[in-house]
Amino acid sequence: MKNKKQVPYHQYIISIICVAFLAGGSGYIFFDYQFKKQLANTTVQNSDLKKVDNLYNEIITNYVGKVDENKLIDGALKGMTEALDDPYSSYLNEPEADELDQSLAGSFEGIGATMTMTDDLPTVAQAPIEGSPAAKAGVKANDVFLKVDGEETQGKTLSQVVSKIRGKKGTEVRLSIARGEETFELKLTRDTIPIETVKGELDKADRSIGSIKITSFGENTYKELQETIKTLRKDGAKSFVIDLRQNPGGLLDQVEQMASMFLKDGKPIVKFEDKNGNSSEDVASSKLDGGFKVNEPTVVLVDEGSASASEIFAAALKESGNKKVIGTKTFGKGTVQTIKNLNDKSEIKLTVLKWLTPKGEWIHEKGLEPTIKADYPDYAYLSPISRDKTVKMGDSSPVVKNINALLKALGYKVNAESSDFSEETKVAVSAVQTDNKLPVTGEVDNETATQIELEIGKKINANDQAYEVGVKEIQKENN
Repeated sequence: MKNKKQVPYHQYIISIICVAFLAGGSGYIFFDYQFKKQLANTTVQNSDLKKVDNLYNEIITNYVGKVDENKLIDGALKGMTEALDDPYSSYLNEPEADELDQSLAGSFEGIGATMTMTDDLPTVAQAPIEGSPAAKAGVKANDVFLKVDGEETQGKTLSQVVSKIRGKKGTEVRLSIARGEETFELKLTRDTIPIETVKGELDKADRSIGSIKITSFGENTYKELQETIKTLRKDGAKSFVIDLRQNPGGLLDQVEQMASMFLKDGKPIVKFEDKNGNSSEDVASSKLDGGFKVNEPTVVLVDEGSASASEIFAAALKESGNKKVIGTKTFGKGTVQTIKNLNDKSEIKLTVLKWLTPKGEWIHEKGLEPTIKADYPDYAYLSPISRDKTVKMGDSSPVVKNINALLKALGYKVNAESSDFSEETKVAVSAVQTDNKLPVTGEVDNETATQIELEIGKKINANDQAYEVGVKEIQKENN
């Protein structure tokens, strides 16, 4: 991603679509997803392709080593999509295609982190799924997996890495992770990862406000949102805060149905432009939303992890619905992809359209500016604590510096800039252990590290400035 900061630490509790793998970048709008299952067999007639055929035959006939014909074909197909220099277009072989399909519906067993390849190394593309093993362990966007169970990932394909990371519920996987200049190890227990995309609850202080978190736009997200709003209305909600932070996108039909719910019929949701400059526009209508409308005061929360369909939704409500968008500038992903089956079990994911906001702005690589800017406190961007060894008195390292910064954020009297595990650090760690009924050793083991991170998460949630601003804006409208 192009964030100036890392994903907020508290995104342990914020999720996205994804399995352990989603090839090629940080967010998608999938157009005509079901069409891939109906695609007719198509043969491209192009004399230039004879070069590919000739090279293939030359290798098969004369190469002295062992040749895997399927691997050759996969390589050729991947090479064509990579030559487009578009991170959102890619060829997906059978396991990769299956991973992508699972990311849009259903559940899977693994750690709940989305991977892509960056500089030939497997890299976490977005914040992990809420409640997943990866989220609980503190994995973040842009983390690089150097080893899986002690085996180097350098030189392996993404599919090979993912196959080692994924596994049966209850089994363990050990990861060596690089984050910036820091390297640390985590041990995760795999679990079943449900892909639930909408969660709602009443605001704890103002029970007339419904807080709705949308983590992605999957096959059932429109229905989930509708049911969530119905439930919150019954519980007393008279206004809504829609949280799209760290939502990387998903299916175009879903976001259009959802945005239509908040707009008057006839109002533009999104505009499109094809490779020839032809334009079109989709508007709100009862055909899209089934006549289900949300007329209550509503605000939308976004951040730099809000991409694609999230940006369509936010832009539609901002420009066509006069709703306030609160947070930081969004990711800036203004293209639409289609997924088509290649008549075996592989697929191509191809960029086919640009999308523009209702006012005709293309936000690609620029992002959508919020109506009101608000961000998390700086300590929200600190790293989780490395679990490769117990940290104790006398140690000096970047890991210790991070521990000191976390303890300082929790209000303990330590030097946040120091890399030394001092007496002050030991006193603070002992206090954490005492307060949480842990063995009082003054050392940071796995259990203590987890507790420190939980306390930081609580503090960040209690100081969610964007959400607080959203609530205040809603209350102004209600008054």
